[in-house]
Amino acid sequence: MAGRSPTPDELLAAPKVLLHDHLDGGLRPETVIELADETGYAGLPTTNAAELAEWMKRGADRKDLVLYLDTFAHTTGVMQTPDSLHRVARECAEDLAADGGVYAEVRFAPELHTEQALTMDDVVEAVTAGFEAGSADTALTIRTICSAMRQNENSLAVSELAVRWRDRGVIGFDIAGPENGFPPDDHMPAFQLAQRENFHFTIHAGEAYGPKSIWKALQWCGAERLGHGVRIIDDISIDEDGQAHLGRLANYIRDRRVPLELCPSSNLHTGVVDDLADHPIRLFKDLKFRVTLNTDNRLMSDISMTKEMQNMVDVFGWDLLDMQWISVNAMKSAFLPFDERLALINNVIKPKYATLRGV
Repeated sequence: MAGRSPTPDELLAAPKVLLHDHLDGGLRPETVIELADETGYAGLPTTNAAELAEWMKRGADRKDLVLYLDTFAHTTGVMQTPDSLHRVARECAEDLAADGGVYAEVRFAPELHTEQALTMDDVVEAVTAGFEAGSADTALTIRTICSAMRQNENSLAVSELAVRWRDRGVIGFDIAGPENGFPPDDHMPAFQLAQRENFHFTIHAGEAYGPKSIWKALQWCGAERLGHGVRIIDDISIDEDGQAHLGRLANYIRDRRVPLELCPSSNLHTGVVDDLADHPIRLFKDLKFRVTLNTDNRLMSDISMTKEMQNMVDVFGWDLLDMQWISVNAMKSAFLPFDERLALINNVIKPKYATLRGV
């Protein structure tokens, strides 16, 4: 029954693959408040859960990436102990599983959680244990990506950390943070280390800065995926007849099937687009780019994969076949070993969508 709008229940039940989600951007509001009380963090603007959720969303929705990132001071502020990190990771896995997640790669910056004498290894140990606890007895397979902050000088140490934990839940490396003024090639030693170790990495690029950032991420640094990558739209022109013309970089990305970790609601809040209807995800999909759909920061954007799928239904008229397409795209693009990816596609994702579609 392709073509009809899926029901909310069908969207909730749909198997979801998430490649771009930040641990410190997805806390439950109640948890932030309780951890602030337990750890002595006194910086919260309110201790009412509903008000805090609204404050976070309002604070993030300021059409500017740097302002958007301000809100994370409060979430990282309460994530400075092994117990708090374990709890946040456990609840993250529980929430993703309850939302129909079958595979997720959740990223965070270990260096942001060392204010109270934890080492970065301590941080990763607590988070990976929390993910394992939260995903136990669920359909969710969850892995960790370690991000370095691009405005700092710890990227090589974080890359080494990620490689050190590669067989214990960590599956990739990334750089995040303010894009403008901090180009990815500033961190070449970190990426070269990952390459030498045959390790996977993605790079935040093309979110707040244009094609040059994307080009450097790909052609200088060797990124396998693009964190966002939405600004590749700047290398695509549409003529009067509605025909799309791709520039050399856009053509390269499409030809090489470079995955785009697209996060529409987050892009709306950081000012990449003025309205979801203006988001180029539909154009990228029509042009057959390797499109994936992601949450980015579930607390700050008041979003889940089910909600973001509903947005795609409401705004672009997507159906269950479209959802299957983006889910398979994401699973193909995951850093999980090939045989495990294939098993999830053939044994979980496609059969579940077939059941939902009644075929």
